Amino acid sequence: MLRCPEGTRMPAGCQGCPEGDRYPQDTAFISVSGDCPLHLDEIRHFLNLCPELSLGWFEEGRLVAFIIGSLWDQERLSQAALTLHRPRGSAVHIHVLAVHRGCRQQGKGSILMWRYLQYLRGLPAARRALLMCQGFLVPFYQKCGFRALGPCAVTVGDLSFVEMEHAVRGHAFMRRNSGC
Repeated sequence: MLRCPEGTRMPAGCQGCPEGDRYPQDTAFISVSGDCPLHLDEIRHFLNLCPELSLGWFEEGRLVAFIIGSLWDQERLSQAALTLHRPRGSAVHIHVLAVHRGCRQQGKGSILMWRYLQYLRGLPAARRALLMCQGFLVPFYQKCGFRALGPCAVTVGDLSFVEMEHAVRGHAFMRRNSGC
């Protein structure tokens, strides 16, 4: 669950948590694509609905990376998947993998994704993980074990995405491949 422990600090460059809340300012974090696609209100929304599908990485009391997910009940993602959590779903929609600007290019994104996928294997409802990404990110996610399903039905403005899937059931517990 993505919560700042008592007495922790936000990473350098982060202005802290607004209004005394325990959530990060989205301006300090960027996804692997370069921008954080979720705004702070959307992060709060999913943390309130399904905190068990979020994971944060803390170093010296500072949040340096996080993943936000929700359950989805359809075979493929649709525009509705951007805002909905389907509690009876068997797919985990990974909304964002974000790493603090000062912690990029250190392998934290791939390590956190690996740990998240291992965590999902222990959740009874989770059968697979879905995400959407821009085409240039497909190799990154393929190294993490995802396979491309093809063009995603979701668009944001004039951006188009590739939908990717990773099975989380039926796999033996795997060791992390450092190439992920």
